[in-house]
Order: sequence, then structure tokens, then C-alpha cells
Amino acid sequence: MRRVHRLSAAMSLVGVLFFQACGGSGGDRESRGLNGNITADGSSTVYPITEAMAEEFQAQNPDVRIPVGISGTGGGFKKFSRGEIDIADASRPIQESEMKAAAENRIDFVELPVAYDGIAVVVNPKNSWVDHLTVAELKRLWEPQAQRKVMRWNQVRPGWPDRDIHLFGPGVESGTFDYFTEAVVGKSGASREDFISSEDDNVLVQGVSSDEEALAFFGYAYYQENQQRVKLVPIDDGKADNGQGAVPLAPDTIRNGTYQPLSRPIFIYVKKEAMGRPEVRAFVQFYLDSSLDLVPQVGYIPLPEEAYQAVAERFNRGVTGSVFAGRPQIGVSMADLLKKESGGER
Repeated sequence: MRRVHRLSAAMSLVGVLFFQACGGSGGDRESRGLNGNITADGSSTVYPITEAMAEEFQAQNPDVRIPVGISGTGGGFKKFSRGEIDIADASRPIQESEMKAAAENRIDFVELPVAYDGIAVVVNPKNSWVDHLTVAELKRLWEPQAQRKVMRWNQVRPGWPDRDIHLFGPGVESGTFDYFTEAVVGKSGASREDFISSEDDNVLVQGVSSDEEALAFFGYAYYQENQQRVKLVPIDDGKADNGQGAVPLAPDTIRNGTYQPLSRPIFIYVKKEAMGRPEVRAFVQFYLDSSLDLVPQVGYIPLPEEAYQAVAERFNRGVTGSVFAGRPQIGVSMADLLKKESGGER
């Protein structure tokens, strides 16, 4: 993924944001002499955002180190629940089993939505037959019963060529994998196993871009960065009352909720104990206050300003737990998320 260029104008903006985030002169005094390590790991989808935030924050605070890992949402939550990292990047809400594991290790956390994303379904640019896919066709292709049975394109839709299908997808620790299978198949983690998987979305891009018979899914930012190498497939959710038909993935269709069911909020989770360290508190405050500007630069859709205000309030109050209660969440719109963040739905 590209990294945000630190031009002088951009750095001036970041400096202002950081000053505001820390509360004027008092925050400036607190920021002097910040040092230490802040550990983050988890989702490859959220990685570009957290990496960009870390770079900009470290430019202002050179004595703070923020290594950002990519072990998938599930892998990040495993480390988080053991107390090994301060921040977990997640492309889905925390699950009940993960909340239980954290509780067993006395890990309290604050859940912070940071952006919106859409899952891109892509094929090779030389693929001349796929103009769109329905959710039902995606299910036929990815459900467990398809393993070693649905192997050719004409099995997905009659009239398509009698050619092999080569599938690429995120690994089983990925929140994108969990969300996609929940939205398409109907159960998180329920999938055929005979596909090439990787926690690194760049590997998936490479696979599809070099194989005319391939199909893959991954986060929107990776499509945006590689749109000359892959072909985006519009998705029809099959609901006759939506008036949309097949909808392409784009910032507007994510923002207005018409790209369904593959639009979703993405998160960071912060260990409550770590929030007592000034460098962690300053970094997370910087993250929230900078998101409106930096999130679009790395290819994602920022939340409405009022949503960030509600998220920041929860962070400043140290409100622990998840508004999603460990349950799968499909088709959560920005309006739904704002309602949850504002306390209208618990």
C-alpha cells in the first residue's frame, strides 16, 4: 500500500490536529517528551490506516515507536486478549468468544469505529464474461458444499464459459473472511477450503492480476490501489425492492448504503490499561481527530464528523465493551452506526 506523503503543508495540518487533539496548551505540555512503544496488530484491511496514522504521529513524536503488524483480525484479537498488544485492528466487531477470552485475562477494552469499507469482488481484466454477480451466485461459489464440485465458470451461471475457476481469498484469521462468509454464505467462517488464501491482500491482488480465470475478494483500498490490475465486479443483493440491480463498489455506494451486503464499519480496539500511558492516549486521540483527513488518503470512507465526535466521547470517557455485543453485524449503514455510537441502540 502507498504511504501518505509528508509534505510540509500536510505536516502543518497534522500539527494543528495534534494540538487540538491534546486540548490546546495543556495538551501541548503533555505531548512534550512522549516516548515508548505502542503495539498494534490485526486486520490487513485496517493496517493502511493505522500505519499512516503511526507514521504521522511518529513524525511529531520521534521518541515513540509504533510497529504495526498484520496477523488478521482473528490473530490480532488472540494477541489482544492475551495482553500482548495495545491496539487491535479489526475489520469486524469483536466476537463473543474473543470477548470471553479477553475477560478471562482481565483485559478491558474500548471499541472505536474508525472508517467504512466495502469488500471488493474482482476478476482478471481479461475476463470478458463476468459483468456482475448476485449474492446467490457468490454463495453457490463459496459455500462449503461447493468444494471440489463447483469448479468451472459455467457452474456459476449457465452461458458462462466451460473454464476452470481459481479462487483467492483472505485467510481464516481475517475479519474480511469472517464478514464475507457471514454476509454471503450465512455463517461466519463457513466456506469451501480449496482456495488460495493469504493474510496479505497484496498476494490476492497478484494472484488475480496474473490469472485470467481467477476471482478474489478483499478490502476496497486494495482495489483502489490496484484498479489497473484487476476488474471490479458489481454485486446484486437480489432484493427486488432495492431498485438498484447490480451495484458497483464505490465511495458513494458505501456511503449511501446501496452496496449491500458487503459494506461494513472497521475498527480499532484499545486496551483500557494501556490508555493510562500518555503516549497511547495521545496517539489514539490523534487517530480519531485525524481520520476525516487521513482515512480518504489511504482509500477508505471516513465516518460522518458527528460519528467521530461520539466515538471520541466514548474514548475520553473510557467506556468499555462492544455496542455489537459480540454478534455478527451485516449491512450496518452509517446511520445505524451513528445511532449506536450516540447511544440510541445498545
